[in-house]
Amino acid sequence: MSQPRNRWIVQVILVLAILAFVGVSVIPLFGALNNTPFSSQNTANTKGTLTSSDQKSKLEDQVRGYELVLQREPENQTALKGLLEARLQLLSQKEKSEVKPSDIQVVIEPLEKLAKLNPEQSEYAVLLAQAKQQIGDREGAAQAYRSILDTKPGDLNALQGMVALLLSQQRPEAAIGLLQDTLTNAAQANTNQPGSMDTVAVQVLLGNVHASQKRYAQASSVYDQAIKKDPKDFRPVVAKAMLLKKQGKNAEAKPLFDRAAALAPAQYKDGINKAATDPITPNPAASGTPPSDKPK
Repeated sequence: MSQPRNRWIVQVILVLAILAFVGVSVIPLFGALNNTPFSSQNTANTKGTLTSSDQKSKLEDQVRGYELVLQREPENQTALKGLLEARLQLLSQKEKSEVKPSDIQVVIEPLEKLAKLNPEQSEYAVLLAQAKQQIGDREGAAQAYRSILDTKPGDLNALQGMVALLLSQQRPEAAIGLLQDTLTNAAQANTNQPGSMDTVAVQVLLGNVHASQKRYAQASSVYDQAIKKDPKDFRPVVAKAMLLKKQGKNAEAKPLFDRAAALAPAQYKDGINKAATDPITPNPAASGTPPSDKPK
């Protein structure tokens, strides 16, 4: 699969994570759920030995095989995951202009079953919501996000997804209200279940929403509150640095970038340094969510 195709198919069914402003890392579904690359090695090997037509034929055979298994065992999760992977790879062979809602619908079907069978794994429901949003089913997407947040109000992927959905509907006040309510309930949530709510991450996301609406003073205030809450957390520091950079205040942003790079775990340092020099992209605040893992 070519890189351009990989990029857009990941946008169809994606997992958003890693780091606000530094560059959103998106990985295909199967890798996200299994903590392994999405058949990257197999794809590379197949590319060298099979033509596009042969690869498509092989994937179609796999789909039929998994469908036969599921006719006998509708809840066979190995078959459901295999079917999902094969259908995603078939979808990735199409150009974006060729994809129809029916093509995404066949991905939604196994996702719905996996989400139902694994209610404790919110990744499935998040991916289901994102897929439904892609076909224009905004209410279905919102329902999927709410189903997660009702039981896991601190789930960052669901929060980010719901916020992105609300912003796409031109409802920034609803997004801000959701995040403010989440923060209001954070202390109780962490009392009931310690560590269930990453308060700093939610604050950064709230600041990102303000920044996306050009409410720079409000965004800066939220970032400052997050920095005060945990001075060793690099995320609000880099968020404020990017906010200053977006306003053309590069001299003020530089020491914050340096501080964030010093605080950040090794895997984020290069991204922060790159963000310090890269040109600003439109609305970076609405595009990503902070990493769920706090720096040690």
